[in-house]
Amino acid sequence: MSTFYGRVPVEKVRSFLYYQKDGITQKLIHQLKYKNQPEIGVFIGEWFGSNLVEMNVFEDIDYIVPVPLHPKKQRKRGYNQVTLFGETLSKILDVEYKPKVLIRSSTTKTQTLKQRFERFSDSNTKFKLANTTIFENKHVLLIDDVITTGATIEACANELLKTKNITISVATMAYTQKG
Repeated sequence: MSTFYGRVPVEKVRSFLYYQKDGITQKLIHQLKYKNQPEIGVFIGEWFGSNLVEMNVFEDIDYIVPVPLHPKKQRKRGYNQVTLFGETLSKILDVEYKPKVLIRSSTTKTQTLKQRFERFSDSNTKFKLANTTIFENKHVLLIDDVITTGATIEACANELLKTKNITISVATMAYTQKG
């Protein structure tokens, strides 16, 4: 088992695309998040999911859990940008999608406006598990759009780790090394 950036125990971590400023991945994610094009999540989910099946990477996953948006942000945007991505991975990997078990209980300004240290040290982002027994003895795939510092994934994983004997893996549409 590896440790996610030395902070959280995770089984496997996979990201599909590399996100860089002004690159095609940034444009895709921006369209997905801010231009009401959630179908991009289906496109990435189908492509990434097919690759994961070919590589037999997540064959032992029991549930897929999205990083949740705060309800206020979701109402404003109209959707969580990872929902269709997660639902598509769920179909391709034949794994149940569980969107309402991990809940965001605080809101933050968008990560894209924050500096790297501010994102990493943001302790205001809080997550809660609605049910601490549902994932007992299970392998959960935590999904998100982009990993930057890993702070959001770490916060979610720390909440999930309140579950007895849970194994966590991570899959994201993209990763970046923003400074």
